[in-house]
Formats: sequence, structure tokens, C-alpha cells
Amino acid sequence: MTYGRFAYLYDELMRDVPYHEWLTFIKRQAETYGIAGKKLLDLACGTGELTIQLADEGYDVTGVDLSGDMLAVAKEKADKRGHSLFFAEQDMSELEGLGQFDIIGIFCDSLNYLQTEREVVQTFERVLHHVKPEGLFLFDVHSVYKINTLFIDQTYAYNGEDVSYIWQCFEGEYPNSVEHELTFFHLDTHTNQYNRYDELHLQRTYSIEQYEKWLSMTGFELLDVTADFLHSNPNAESERIFFTARKRKTE
Repeated sequence: MTYGRFAYLYDELMRDVPYHEWLTFIKRQAETYGIAGKKLLDLACGTGELTIQLADEGYDVTGVDLSGDMLAVAKEKADKRGHSLFFAEQDMSELEGLGQFDIIGIFCDSLNYLQTEREVVQTFERVLHHVKPEGLFLFDVHSVYKINTLFIDQTYAYNGEDVSYIWQCFEGEYPNSVEHELTFFHLDTHTNQYNRYDELHLQRTYSIEQYEKWLSMTGFELLDVTADFLHSNPNAESERIFFTARKRKTE
């Protein structure tokens, strides 16, 4: 598989993802908690769709992702939109050398791709190092309910004119984890044949209380926990949990 091509395919498949909802969330939390600065770090930015929308809104945004191919797509898209953005190829659990930011975000359940508790804690520690005093750390994750009820043992499919997929979900190795087996078929208009792409995605989540504990132990003050873009408290069937934390003041 050529991952650069798959990155463009990813954008086609994800075109209905509500990136504007994340943008609204970021702007609302920044206003609510008095963050006037516009320097923002978008971790696990992928093909840069949200990164570019943030730049459109006047943010001085840096994108980081583990995939160089995804970043190449992101940079090309940013250039076409007239933005000269800096993108860095790094593992968010080993983040280094990027300076400090007013806001750091990990969006679109990207934190759930970390497979060990230690990786999550290390990511929080690296974020703390890169966020300005009293700066905000924003992230969202799949809920335990979503992983165990809406993903595990479920099959999803889509059949479009140019692209189709079969998405099967299996119980993962760890508690509250899932293995996504995805098979895509994409029409090559030059040959009029379909190309097949296979992907395996592993995700793992934890309870709200566990995330709260890790935030506290790494030096953050938890400000807000909401669900499903609604700015309301999570309930037993909430699917996406949003956290807002602030770098704790040092004495």
C-alpha cells in the first residue's frame, strides 16, 4: 500500500467529519478560560484538515503527526490554501523541541491510538512541558461505552461510486480496546479498476476517572469534562468525552 495515496483517500472518506465542531469547541474553551494567545499545537494532525481550519481562523498553528506521508498531504493542502505552516514528524509521547503554546490539542480521538498506559502518561508529561503557564490542554477520547458497545463485534460498510469499505471491529488485547480491520476499494479512473487497501487500527480507552487521575499526577488542573460536542455532562451512553485542563500554577 502507498500510504500517501491512502491519505488522500482518507480525506475523501472523512469529508463528513464535523471538524467545525472541534473548531467551535476550541474557540469556546479559549474564551471561557481567558486564553488570549493564538499559538496552538495540533497533535496527531493527520492530513491537517483541522489544522488548516485553525489557521483560517487566525491561529498560529503547528501540526505534529507520526506519519510523514500524512504530513506531506497536510503541507500540500496548507500551501494551496495560502498558509505557510510548520509540520513536524514526531511521536506525541516523545514530543520535544517545539517551544511552548497557549493551547495544545489532541483531537478526533487520536489519543486512543496509544496502546499503553505509560504512553498516555508520557504524552501528558510532554504536553505539560510544551504548554505555557496556565495554558490549556484540550483532548477528546472514545468513551468506554462506545468502545465496548458500538465498536466491538460490529461491522460497518459503505458503498459509494468511487470508494467502498468494509469495517469490522474486534475486541482488542487490552481492556476497553478494539481492533478495527478496514478494507477499502477505490476506483482508479485511469484503469477503471478498483484498488484494494487494507488497514488495521488499534484503539484503547479508559474511564473518565482514570484520565482525570493522570492529568492531576502530571501537573494539570482539570477544568471541564463534557460529552458529544454538547457542552453537557457525560452520561452512561455518551460516545465522545472532551477534557479541558490547565497547566497548574507552581508555587
